[in-house]
Amino acid sequence: MRALLISTYDLGRQSFGLASAAAALEAKGVDVRCLDLAKQRLDPDLVASSDAVAFFLPMHTATRLAIPVVDRIRTLNPRARLCAYGLYAPLNEAVLRSHGVEHILGGEFEDDLAGAVQGTAGEPVTATTNNGGPRPAVARVTFRVPARDGLPPLSTYASLQLGGERRVAGYTEASRGCKHRCRHCPIVPVYDGRFRIVPIDIVLEDIRRQVAAGARHITFGDPDFLNGPRHAIDLVRAFRREFPGITYDVTIKVEHLLAQPAMIPLLHATGCLFVTSAVESIDDRVLARLEKGHTRAGFEQVAALCRAAGLTLVPTFVAFTPWTTLKGYCELLQAIDALDLIDHVAPVQLVIRLLIPRGSRVLELDDVRALVGEYSPSTLTYPWRHPISEVDALQRRLESIVGNRLMSDRQGVFAHVWDEAHAAAGEPAARVERPRRARAAIPYLNEPWYC
Repeated sequence: MRALLISTYDLGRQSFGLASAAAALEAKGVDVRCLDLAKQRLDPDLVASSDAVAFFLPMHTATRLAIPVVDRIRTLNPRARLCAYGLYAPLNEAVLRSHGVEHILGGEFEDDLAGAVQGTAGEPVTATTNNGGPRPAVARVTFRVPARDGLPPLSTYASLQLGGERRVAGYTEASRGCKHRCRHCPIVPVYDGRFRIVPIDIVLEDIRRQVAAGARHITFGDPDFLNGPRHAIDLVRAFRREFPGITYDVTIKVEHLLAQPAMIPLLHATGCLFVTSAVESIDDRVLARLEKGHTRAGFEQVAALCRAAGLTLVPTFVAFTPWTTLKGYCELLQAIDALDLIDHVAPVQLVIRLLIPRGSRVLELDDVRALVGEYSPSTLTYPWRHPISEVDALQRRLESIVGNRLMSDRQGVFAHVWDEAHAAAGEPAARVERPRRARAAIPYLNEPWYC
């Protein structure tokens, strides 16, 4: 039995989803090949020789890119059994099945994948929620050290920029899922408040192998690194002991950083260069609707705590929502400026518009349901229009500005966005000029997308 695993896009990093799936399949005696189409061309001979082809779909962009590839593979090898796995597979089950995908697996896919590619397993069993609706299965899998040998080398992927230095970056996961249920988050329809801890010895061995392959920085891709605080503390201390010269980054909710303030200096002391936090908005009304679990004041407090500890905070935003106003958008820019975070925010974060996939909890809100159109199989979303057309028009103009300057000087892009937004809102556009720091003073991964 030969299986081909395909990734179409994974934020510029070497695909953990391919490596973890490969380890699981190899343990079951399956002959595995991997293709990362962000770095490699589709090989017709490899497709033709495969008994099964499985697509890793961790995000929206990856899923949209995968669908034409699914169609191409059906042409090249009609006999191949097609599978899809990862967070966005169950969210797009109907569309994927319409393109011939036979098996759909969610976030905890490893143990079920061998049966799927071999055609010996049924679909995961679905439980029932308290309100009687379907609840997606989240199995407890057998964790294995990811098998990365069949993937392009780490040096070909996104790297860390630190001062004038470029560091080869690796990626691993210490936990999956999330115990929170933020309304807009795509994790929630699949995990529904559940998360799984990966044993520390598995995580460290994965890092060990990546360091041996040249990694000098590791991204922990957990949806939230502090879902299990004790696990996180033990892991970063073990990381520091074994890899004193290696740096890392994590993603953590504002809510968790406020609840665990002692974690901030510990992260810095153990080699963490920056913390990504999904702030989403500085409007408390919007934060409450998204059920983010923090307020603007909490975000500002975390920004101060991180700065005091010497730890870079990288906030991300959903800048355009059904509740965004022109004035409110200007207030977001003013907050970023006042907190001296312009260089911390990737320009794309200034134009991100709320994405509403199948299963999104934002559809629980009456005012959102009144705005959305019919589900679009081509975009894999529910399209929506802002009740104030000028807000959508501003977002489109800013998207054009930012899209042409993704890796440009952040101060310059921000100034352009600032002027455009304040003109649209009829607000005074004056800013307090601060001395510019060198762009390289803020560590960052040179892959600008976050969706």
